[in-house]
Parts: sequence; C-alpha cells; structure tokens
Amino acid sequence: MERRGKAFYEQVATDTKIDAVRNIFSFMAKEEQTHIEQLSEQYIYFKQHNTFQVKEFPVEDVGFVEKIMTKDIKKQIYAAGFEAAAISAAIDFETKAIEVYTQAALDATDPAQRSIFHWLAEWEKGHHKILHQLNEELKEEIWYDNNFWPF
Repeated sequence: MERRGKAFYEQVATDTKIDAVRNIFSFMAKEEQTHIEQLSEQYIYFKQHNTFQVKEFPVEDVGFVEKIMTKDIKKQIYAAGFEAAAISAAIDFETKAIEVYTQAALDATDPAQRSIFHWLAEWEKGHHKILHQLNEELKEEIWYDNNFWPF
C-alpha cells in the first residue's frame, strides 16, 4: 500500500505543471518512503527475532505543506482539473490507509506491533487532514466564484 502511494504521488509530482503541487506530492512521496523504510526495518527485525522492535518513530512535518499553500497556488490548482482530481484520489488513498492501519492496530496482539500500526494510522490521518483541508478550501473557492452556498 505504501509503495503504491509513493508511486502515485511521484507520478502526480512528475505530471503536474504547478510547482507547489509538485512540491506537495513530492513531499507526500517522501513521507510514504519513510513508512516503507520503517515497515521494512520491522520486517527484517521480526524475521531475525520473531518479535517486533520497540522504538520511537519519526515525526511528520505537516507544517511544510501549510507554508506553501498560498491563495494564488490554490487558484492554480482550482483551474487545473488534473491536480484537483489527484488531490481527491489522494484523499481516498489516505482514507483507506487509515482504515487498514487502524484495524491492524486493533487486531495486533503484540504491543510493539500495535504501536507500529497506530503510528502509521496517525501519520496517515495527518496526510488526510492536509489533503481534506486543501480540498475543502478549493470547493469553497468554486462555490464563492459561482455564488453557490448550500444550506
């Protein structure tokens, strides 16, 4: 799942013409790489020790995205259907990741394993929050531009 997410984010970063979108999706791809590395490390440790490694996990840098999401950039994304569709697809991807990791944490019997999946679920919630907020702001721009406000 992490590898597919990384590949998707890298492809969007490659295909977009908007620098800020490229930066956001490159950032997201790097985040997914961090997940891949952590899961790979745990897999190797488990194969060697038949238990999961108890450790502190990296902390995500959500502030990066907020710094580059200016009003002008949001208008560029709004005007570009590909980027808006990519954000929507990314939201769906993150939603599924949250569900999978949350369930895996609930099903885990080993405290270290539970910790891994909890960490991943929380990290994906951060990604989801960023993407959802961006999507909501874009939707409000569309409503504002069209004088449409649902009640």
